[in-house]
Amino acid sequence: MKRTLGTAVILLIALNCLAWQLTLPIGGSSSSSEGRKSTRVTSRTLTGVVLDKGDAPVSNAVVYLKNLKSLAVKTVIAGNDGTYRFPELSPNVDYEIYAQREGKKSGTKVLSQFDDREKANMVLRIK
Repeated sequence: MKRTLGTAVILLIALNCLAWQLTLPIGGSSSSSEGRKSTRVTSRTLTGVVLDKGDAPVSNAVVYLKNLKSLAVKTVIAGNDGTYRFPELSPNVDYEIYAQREGKKSGTKVLSQFDDREKANMVLRIK
């Protein structure tokens, strides 16, 4: 009786171990049902608007974007509604951004590589 019970316990343990292995994803990564992204972002877009201190859009402001890894600077001109857009940015780089118009400058903001949004949006205020 003890031998049969012992064999049954060992068999149950072995079956549980096998079932556990079958439910784990290959490579030990978590399943997509936990809300994690299954694909790695290869580029991202930064958009936003340039506003004055009264929250009115600032048209034709020059928006500067500095890649903090290569130190390269890109610029765009804000539209009539104050909007700007920088597409196809590397997700593995930090960027500094600010706007300037007629000698007045906004504060500098940082888009961090740890910000995993595919489409980031930043408001720049010229004082």
